Amino acid sequence: MKILHEDRDIIVCEKPAGVASQNERGWGADMVSLLLAYEKEKGAGNPYIGVVHRLDKVVGGVMVYAKNKTSAAVLSRQIAEHQVKKKYYAVVCGRPEKSEETWEDYLLQDGRNNVSKVVPKGTKDSKKAILTYRVLESVVKENLSGQEEWYTLVEVELLTGRHHQIRVQFASRNLPLAGDRKYNPNLSTVMGRKGLLLYSYYLEFNHPSEKKKVEFQSIPSQADFQEFSCL
Repeated sequence: MKILHEDRDIIVCEKPAGVASQNERGWGADMVSLLLAYEKEKGAGNPYIGVVHRLDKVVGGVMVYAKNKTSAAVLSRQIAEHQVKKKYYAVVCGRPEKSEETWEDYLLQDGRNNVSKVVPKGTKDSKKAILTYRVLESVVKENLSGQEEWYTLVEVELLTGRHHQIRVQFASRNLPLAGDRKYNPNLSTVMGRKGLLLYSYYLEFNHPSEKKKVEFQSIPSQADFQEFSCL
């Protein structure tokens, strides 16, 4: 766990892939427990860590947590009103037809199987999902079947925050994320063998008490991302 910023109201950190962003049952570590332990080690008597947004367990990246209930309420309101800017790096299998584009779909979540899918507009319980992407770089690698395959690094900005949104919207266009075994079950790629290549690298919001815009970013440490010279 890497701390990027801390003050009396917030703590911004880099969540490692494989660690839950909120309290999780069982023996595995989660970010709330780790941050509470970190605060206690510094001498805080009764620390508070408020979860205001989430990342999938398999996704690493920049997150902000509130250190008091007032800040949690302010940040949660910003999230609900889409005032928080989130940008991701993702590696997709293939090459998008356009160098940049905005996609708007309707997603339906299947809570029982923990998946979502693109459905026609008007489908009961579906939610609008919007993102923009920009191609940064493409490389060719020999996949596990010995065939050459394109991989493309894209920058993605989420304009809505839906369940598995980036993974679903790209997979629905035959551009599954490298390493995504949930939405690309016939995975035969070389990149992403050690994990999903999706990383939340940029976070921008208004500081809950200082009332000014703050931004934080970090570069993914996964080896596959380092195959791209632009990072």
